[in-house]
Amino acid sequence: MALSNNVIGAINFVAMLLSIPILGAGIWLSNQPADSCLKILLWPVITLGVLVLVMALAGFVGAFWRIPWLLMAYLVGMLVLIILLACLVIFMYMVTIRGSGHIVPNRAYLEYHLEDFSIWLQRRVRGSYKWERIETCLSSTQICPDLNQTYTMAMDFFRAYLTPIE
Repeated sequence: MALSNNVIGAINFVAMLLSIPILGAGIWLSNQPADSCLKILLWPVITLGVLVLVMALAGFVGAFWRIPWLLMAYLVGMLVLIILLACLVIFMYMVTIRGSGHIVPNRAYLEYHLEDFSIWLQRRVRGSYKWERIETCLSSTQICPDLNQTYTMAMDFFRAYLTPIE
């Protein structure tokens, strides 16, 4: 039993160390400009980092000091965290499952259509409040000016491999 507690403690110590970059990413996001497109990720990233840190700390303390109730709380908390993350992955998959790019003749890039995505996502993007936020976010980036500088001729643009946002 002592060996398994040491293994659980070591795994949770590593998880605590891995939660530090997650929290660091949240802190980095908080220092981005207010019009940054990444601001939407601020609180989910910080929340995930804190949850992983708290769960790892509970597992670490419960394993090394052999506190059974803390280990049970750790197991229940981890189960809930894993179920929530699995639900998030399934939700993201269901929303974007049909939204793959279409091949366009004489173009090196794929073309995406909003109608290919789920009805829920279409309503979210077409809503005036959300679209204004998306438009503000996209206009604050350097994507369009960079494309304008990179491709001076139309054929160069059509032959280029572009990312979906471009």
